[in-house]
Amino acid sequence: MKLQKIKIFLEMIKFEHTIFALPFAFMGAVLGSVVELHRLPGWSTIGWIILAMVGARSAAMGLNRLIDKKIDKKNPRTSGRALPAGLLSSVEVAVFIVISFILLFVAASRLNPLAMKLLPIAVVMLVGYSYTKRFTWLCHVFLGLTIGLAPLGGWVAATGIVDWTAIIFYLTVAFWTAGFDVIYACQDIGFDKQNGIKSIPQRFGISKALWIARGFHAATAVGLIVMLLITDLSWVYLIGAIVASGILFYEHRLVSPNDLSRLNTAFFTMNGVLSVVVFAFTLFDLLVLHKW
Repeated sequence: MKLQKIKIFLEMIKFEHTIFALPFAFMGAVLGSVVELHRLPGWSTIGWIILAMVGARSAAMGLNRLIDKKIDKKNPRTSGRALPAGLLSSVEVAVFIVISFILLFVAASRLNPLAMKLLPIAVVMLVGYSYTKRFTWLCHVFLGLTIGLAPLGGWVAATGIVDWTAIIFYLTVAFWTAGFDVIYACQDIGFDKQNGIKSIPQRFGISKALWIARGFHAATAVGLIVMLLITDLSWVYLIGAIVASGILFYEHRLVSPNDLSRLNTAFFTMNGVLSVVVFAFTLFDLLVLHKW
């Protein structure tokens, strides 16, 4: 029974989707350490970053499910989720959220003073993004800025520093997230219109929304190239950036205003591959060519 409950919790927070942001958090930690401190981060730092990421993401997803419980129950696509289906109670999810925030707090406290100083901002954004779709179609951008805290958090956790290189990396990931969230929201356009949920597809229609998503992802591709120009990364990283840009291009080929049948492939598979590719090429560049 307990194992079944754990499985339900993991399904609720979509634990497997941690692959979207965790590689970028690692990249932030490794690249930040090399750029700012001229060394690699220690294993203890990486360990606390992992725990902080697990705590932050679990709290954010738990909050999202709890805050959206009534909305999810109305939406046929989400009515089978744990809370609206009665598989978990609101109290159980609330306790889970508190434990997740405690884990985040403890992990941040073991990193550096700046991580602790910035923690309240992260908490506000983690709590707030679930409410944004109730009053603005820019909710996707706010989500991007929230998920972008993963690489920025990794950078800060490993270095205790925020500079323009870290900010550019943060915005690059934020645009990537906002773009794929716009694509994902296209499947709920009918429900959103009927229930007053704000989104870019609901506001502008699917065709324009997909063009806006392309614009966001073009900004991501530019950001990846800028990272090459302002760091000591080499042609190996450039190959990874080109492959990632190709993945974004292919992702947009999978969906069209008249055919969203491959949306899940575009959202889940392609974005998971992209984050791993960028991190892997960055790590290879730093470890092999620069011999850190």
